[in-house]
Parts: sequence; structure tokens; C-alpha cells
Amino acid sequence: MKKHLWFMGFLLALALTAAGSREAQAKEKEEWTIHEGVYIDGIDVSGMTEAEARQKVDEYVRQQGEETLTLEIFEDQLEVGLADLGLRCSNPDIIHEAAALGKSGNILKRYKERKELEHENRVFELEWELDSARVSDYVKEECIQFDQEATDATLQKKGDSFEVIPGEAGVKLDVGGSVQAIEDFIKNEWTHENGTVTLPVETDYPRGTEEELGRVKDVLGTYSTNYAGPGANRIQNIVNAAKILNGIVLYPGDVISFDEKARPYTVANGYVPAGSYLNGKVVDSMGGGICQVSTTLYNAVLLAELEVVERSNHSMLVSYVPPAADAAISESYKDFKFKNNTQAPIYIEAVAVNNILTFTIYGEETRPANRTIKYQSVTLSTTDPGQVIVADPGQPIGFKAIDGAHMGAVAELYKHVYVNGVEESVTKVNKSSYRASPRTITIGVAGDPALSEELQAAVATQDEATVDATLASCMARMGQGQ
Repeated sequence: MKKHLWFMGFLLALALTAAGSREAQAKEKEEWTIHEGVYIDGIDVSGMTEAEARQKVDEYVRQQGEETLTLEIFEDQLEVGLADLGLRCSNPDIIHEAAALGKSGNILKRYKERKELEHENRVFELEWELDSARVSDYVKEECIQFDQEATDATLQKKGDSFEVIPGEAGVKLDVGGSVQAIEDFIKNEWTHENGTVTLPVETDYPRGTEEELGRVKDVLGTYSTNYAGPGANRIQNIVNAAKILNGIVLYPGDVISFDEKARPYTVANGYVPAGSYLNGKVVDSMGGGICQVSTTLYNAVLLAELEVVERSNHSMLVSYVPPAADAAISESYKDFKFKNNTQAPIYIEAVAVNNILTFTIYGEETRPANRTIKYQSVTLSTTDPGQVIVADPGQPIGFKAIDGAHMGAVAELYKHVYVNGVEESVTKVNKSSYRASPRTITIGVAGDPALSEELQAAVATQDEATVDATLASCMARMGQGQ
């Protein structure tokens, strides 16, 4: 009997222990899960752990990023996904606050919060924001494509006078205002659906009034070079570049790049292949000859006393201006740039006629009438180019070509200022170094091995008379059938 009672007591104790364990587990679960009736935005997070709720909210944020925003720009529109603008929740700590409801603070606070949940759900609101850097990049890269730039007023030369051509206003996107408008919409107006934002614009007013352009009436500087000589293509390029540069108006402070204005150097833009300098040689290139145009303009700019921003000399001396008075152009690394440093607009006139290229710069003359300037080229040293004879196995016996020599030199250009005919100052403008390029005689040696060997031996002497005699002998023997 006692044994039976002991066993019954054991079972009762076991049942009470199990009940207590279930009660403890239920209480523990209640402590680490969110109470019933708790929502984050429209998400029911009841019964979830904080980690589960956070995962659910993250997925919700990703889904919201799939919504789009239509940006109205002038009369155009762009559609962009909110995820591309970096949509995110700006108050992620709200998840912890929701999880802690009814579980933190003193016993009265916890009891009050739990009782309130029995009567009304508690909704925690997410706050939203965009990544400012991504919004700014998008506006700058995509939205400004619809800008309509103003057309500045300009001048047209007719005879000895100028006609003012009025400008036209344009419209430009307010970049900063647009970024702010997009961000404000998401923070304050977005309803979690596709939305539309009208981006702010501002008028782009043209420069130049009739009064301002009317100040252009004086010759500030003019310079001419002669482009007569062999090479119709070179002449075509010079005339074409002059046409492109003619009629440009620069307002005070404007900087012009010759290369940017003259290019592209293509057939469609009026250019053809012609001789130009490359690595000490004269080779054909598109637009060959335009360096004479930039050089002529350079000298007119110097006489107008405008600010030279960038200038490079040629690799070898040119024939149409003194040493150090040239300005080379190479699309890859050489440009000629200058700035209108006067207080009035300037007008650039380029005329190419009868083999004479002339640049004239018009503006408002403010320099004293008794002040004159002159530029002087001073050669510091020269280098004899010499001569070299080379054998070319790619050309047949009998071939002979001569490339002319170019003297090497180091030169400086000086500006002399005179007042009432008396020299007031001397300033060095630039120092230029020019490579020497030897007179090169190329002899073809492809053909009969014996004659080729004989010619190569003659070339090795580097004596032109010996080479010519050997070449004549070889040609005579080839004619006789040797």
C-alpha cells in the first residue's frame, strides 16, 4: 500500500513539474516574441522574434524599392526605380521598439501597454529616405540631358560694320532644387505607390546686348601668313579651318580651344589628308596644314595682347613664321587656347584668299594711342641636321627618295613695348626647342642578291656620290640582263 502511494505521489509530482515547465516555456516564448496586435507599417509582426520581424521589414523595404518615380522635366519624362535612388528605412530602430512593447520598463508600464493591445492594435510607422548621393548622381547624369542652352547674341560682319544677331533664352534644370524635390516627396508625400515629381527649372538667359556688342569696333590685332606652295590638300585644310574659325565671338572671360573649335578632322567636316609633322618626319594626316591656321591666329592674339592659356611649338621649324612664333596643334596632346581678358566682347575674323591667310581680332581698344608693341624672334642656337642614307628592302633596286633636312634650333620670342617710340619694356614670351631632322636618302635594295649586296655596301659608306655611282652601275647591268 505504501509503495502504491509513493508511486502515485511520484506521478503527481511529475505532472506538476511538466505543467510548470510548459508554463515556463510559454512565459519564455512570450518574453522573446512580439505581442499580438503589433504592426510595423502594414506588416503584422505578432508572434515574431525581433530578428524575424527585421527580416520581414527588410523584405518589405525591398518590395517598396520596386515602385517607380516619374520625373517630369520640361515637356519630357523619366521613370526611375526607387531602389536605384537608394530607397531605405531611415528609422530601423523602430523594429526593436516594437519588439520591446510590453516587455520593457517597470511592471505598471508593461501591464498598461499589454492591456492597451487587448483593445487596439499598435502600429509603428516606418520613415523613408533616399540616398542623397545616388539621387544627385542620377539627376546630374540623366536629367540634365533635357537642358536647352541659351544661344548668346553674336555678331555678323558686313563690310566694315557689324550686325548684332539677338540671342535666345534657354531652360536649365535646377539640379540642387531637383534633388531636394525628389527627397522631400519620398519623406513627406509618398503613398507607397508609383509617384510623380515635377522638377524645378530655371531660365538660362543669353549673353550679349546690342549695347555690349556695339563696343566691338576696333582692330586689336591682325596677322597674315602666306600658304602658297605645293599641296592642294594642305590648302584645302587651311581654307576650311579658317572658315570654321571665322566669326567667333568671345565674351569677357571666355577661353577658346582651337582644337575643340576646329575638329573633328574628318572628311565630313571638310578636311582631307595632307602633310604634317610626326616624330621628325613629314607624313600625311587628316587636316594636315591646320597648324598654320593656329599659328596665324596665335600671332594675332599676341598683337591684341589677349591672354595665352596654352601654346606649344612644333617638333621642327616651320617656314611661315620666325622661330618661337608658331603654335602647333595635335589632337592628342597639343592645343592652342587663349582667353578674352578685355572688358568687352571680341570678334575673330579669318580670311583665306589669294594664298594669304589673315586673322583680325576686333574689340574695344583701351590701350593708349602712343603705346605700340613689336615681337622679336631670337635664335639662341642651331643644330646641323646632317644627312643619312638608308637601305629599304621593301623597295626595288632603282628606287631613290629624298626627304629634306630640317635645321634644329632653340629660340625665344620677346615682346617689346614702346611709348612715344621709346622702348619701355622687354618681356620673354616663350622659349621653343626644335628637333633637327637629317636629309634622308632612301635607296631600294630589293631584287638581284648580288646587286642588292653591292648597293647595301655603298649605302654603308654614307657617301651620296658613291651610292649614286653604284646605283647607276646596277641599273645599267640590270638593263643589259647581267
